[in-house]
Amino acid sequence: MAAPVAKKPILLEFEKPLVELEERITQIRTLAADNQVDVSGQIQQLEARAAQLRREIFSNLSPAQRIQVARHPRRPSTLDYIQAISDEWIELHGDRNGSDDLALVGGVGSLDGQPVVFLGHQKGRDTKDNVLRNFGMASPGGYRKALRLMEHADRFGMPILTFIDTPGAYAGVSAEELGQGEAIAVNLREMFRFSVPILCTVIGEGGSGGALGIGVGDRLLMFEHSVYTVASPEACASILWRDAGKAVQAAEALKITARDLKQLGILDEIINEPLGGAHSAPLETAQSLRQVLLRHLKDLKALSPAQLREQRYQKFRQLGVFLETHA
Repeated sequence: MAAPVAKKPILLEFEKPLVELEERITQIRTLAADNQVDVSGQIQQLEARAAQLRREIFSNLSPAQRIQVARHPRRPSTLDYIQAISDEWIELHGDRNGSDDLALVGGVGSLDGQPVVFLGHQKGRDTKDNVLRNFGMASPGGYRKALRLMEHADRFGMPILTFIDTPGAYAGVSAEELGQGEAIAVNLREMFRFSVPILCTVIGEGGSGGALGIGVGDRLLMFEHSVYTVASPEACASILWRDAGKAVQAAEALKITARDLKQLGILDEIINEPLGGAHSAPLETAQSLRQVLLRHLKDLKALSPAQLREQRYQKFRQLGVFLETHA
């Protein structure tokens, strides 16, 4: 049997200097082996430089660059994380109203021996899969399916774990005809009344009302290179300046990074990613997520249902507070 072919890495623009250095190291190592020359000292120095360069690049990413990492085609998805952190799980389908939206998935499972309900947005891995999943943009049926699963969780006392990764809810005519705004609004209302712990994690791109439709919880967590925004920078630039080319400027102004949102009091915890992003070490990233979820679940399970609801209410009442200063 032929050996499996390794996938060619997908490079982001700001990674090119690092890749060029790594290719140089490979060339030197190959030449040294062919000519039986000892260049271990030089290779060691270059590898140290490559490690330093990688740290410098990924510790100083701009908001626009973080969006590129959050949208990376090989970034772990909801299904990847569920399968990696759960003891077992069963996907459940349908909103019981004639629809089964593949852009929003969910089901019942077990996390460290505890029954939970998992749900989240699901993007595709390639063009065909993305078309099938509608690029992670859920329809009204997707949000109604999510609500059905959350009501099931509340009825049987199971914590709810949601994973947010969408550019926004589907904005097509068919979605509007089927009540997209109403479906999301109902989810917002109902998530406030549930008596079980709710943990929401932004694993990639959290966009607009599409993210909020499963984003009301007791804790909001975000991966280090994820983004969370009221509108994509491209949409914001088109609205404000009639020029999508100003998306970089919009990304700076929107304060969409995990660090920005932590400072604003919107985010509860930033989950660190491996150097190079979650896609560079997906299993390591999943284990970090698992540990953080278990820690927060332990804290929340100590609260009564009434305390959970009140704390959740107060958390969202405090959002959006700001101070005006006079020039």
